[in-house]
Amino acid sequence: METTRYFVPNISCGHCVKAIQKELNELAGVASVEGDPGMKMIKVEWEAPATEDNLRATLKEINYPSAD
Repeated sequence: METTRYFVPNISCGHCVKAIQKELNELAGVASVEGDPGMKMIKVEWEAPATEDNLRATLKEINYPSAD
């Protein structure tokens, strides 16, 4: 299991975090998604078949691209 943190500047509230959680949790291999709207951070625990590339692609697709 890997843990990756993303800085997502578009996060402005808890609703943003919920939207990100909903989308990322649908990816196979994603175990958990936590977010902090104040820090604009998302923490994802994942394993194969998920990849960092498809996590980033999904964030970009839903208009919450990672800035790191």
